[in-house]
Amino acid sequence: MGRRVVWQQAPSEARSGFNKQQRRKVVWHLSIQLIIVCVYIALLFGISFYVKRRADKGSTEYLFAGRKLSAGLIAVNITGLAVGAASTVGVAENAFKVGMAAGWYNAAWAAGAVVMGLVAAGKLRAMKISTIPEFFEKYYDTKGRVISAVGLVIIMSVITALQYLAGGAILASLLPDIFSFKGGMMMSAVVFIGITLIGGLWSSGLSNIVSVCLIYVGVLYSCFAAVNNAGGIENIAAQLPPTLDWFDPLAGIPMAVIIGWFIVMVTQAITAQGPVQIACGARDAKTARKGFLLGGILIFPIGFLCALLGIVAKVSFPDITATMALPKVVMSLNPVASGTTLAALWAADVSTACTILLGAGTLFSQDIYKRFINPSVSDEKFVTVNRLTIFGVGLITLWFAFNAAGILKTMIAGLSMTTALTCVFLFTVFAPGLCRRSSAFYTTLVGLLGLVVWEFVPALHVLQHVIYFEWLICIVTFLIVAVVDKTPIKVPEYVEEEA
Repeated sequence: MGRRVVWQQAPSEARSGFNKQQRRKVVWHLSIQLIIVCVYIALLFGISFYVKRRADKGSTEYLFAGRKLSAGLIAVNITGLAVGAASTVGVAENAFKVGMAAGWYNAAWAAGAVVMGLVAAGKLRAMKISTIPEFFEKYYDTKGRVISAVGLVIIMSVITALQYLAGGAILASLLPDIFSFKGGMMMSAVVFIGITLIGGLWSSGLSNIVSVCLIYVGVLYSCFAAVNNAGGIENIAAQLPPTLDWFDPLAGIPMAVIIGWFIVMVTQAITAQGPVQIACGARDAKTARKGFLLGGILIFPIGFLCALLGIVAKVSFPDITATMALPKVVMSLNPVASGTTLAALWAADVSTACTILLGAGTLFSQDIYKRFINPSVSDEKFVTVNRLTIFGVGLITLWFAFNAAGILKTMIAGLSMTTALTCVFLFTVFAPGLCRRSSAFYTTLVGLLGLVVWEFVPALHVLQHVIYFEWLICIVTFLIVAVVDKTPIKVPEYVEEEA
């Protein structure tokens, strides 16, 4: 078993030491893993072509699934969006260094989904809007729409590029004889762009049923098998370095950092286009709320399960780099289990990427093309424009992924950019008397500039996380504008959730 793993991690060096029978066994195992991944890809495209007829009926069908998503579909969609490479491979990597506390990353995402359900999802659906920039223009001004659209397009594009990097890393790490890193990125791009292009939110929505099920099956089985192979929890605990209480969820990471994760995820869940688009695709306001609450329940366990796998890797493979924690554990399992988990890890990346890519395309087509370039575009032509936009955004972000570095490091900072949008949204809904016509523009502008200042002024880092700085400057800016500007906004109107 051990030798097989060595071969898969370094095939060119290890293959020469295998006899004919061993080589045959390795090839057989690799074939099983590849077949499982190929079946998953075929299933995704099958679903996409199945729903294509629905998606072709109009832009609302394509972008928002005809606003017919059930609570269950909303739940698997937000779970698919939340549980990506950072929530699986990234959490295990962190757990390899700090223990079970790494799982709070997913818990933060779960909290974001719950707060979105309780505070915003129903209201966004009842307002019958499509994007947060559209919301800004409805209650503020055109400048607010433009600057928020530009900011969100940047956020969504960067995170889309991250998914290519993650997809390439997963395939190259787990199937090195088949995929190079760039080859894995190209395969990921074909799947991400292809299924989103074909069926829009219908495609993404129904595909996430398969992806979320696969994620749970793969991760749960891997936890059971890996812990069992390592001799059980007690044996694992006995072999871990005594410098840290590895199974204590409150050890290893400063509480300020964990709280920062929660603030970031709650912030972005309310106004990032991915969650907003899912909420706007709901059957009605009540369904939107229920779906996000259920999604929060589904998201929560995955982080701590992946953290457990990272801890197992610390015992079983103490000399590996932290990045390889989850891939190494997965490849130590039997071929069916490793192939299923490989597909699950990639499924996590696919499910996140499709929703984000669709969101990025929607922002450009809805808030830039239709609003400013061709307002009178026919609905039939607009569907075509959306597909071309998604294809173009997909290629541009792929190019960015090939040429960029350090995206993982900047992801949380990028998500922090949504602070200004969330600040404006919450004031608009819950304290409209403090809102002025220019509030959205100046708050968003200060939020964007704040990220730049944070990067170049180290003295600000006494706050431990950029999200604290962002909320401080955005609230202060909003309140200053409330004093200086005397022009009120239109009071928000929406229909309360209906059964």
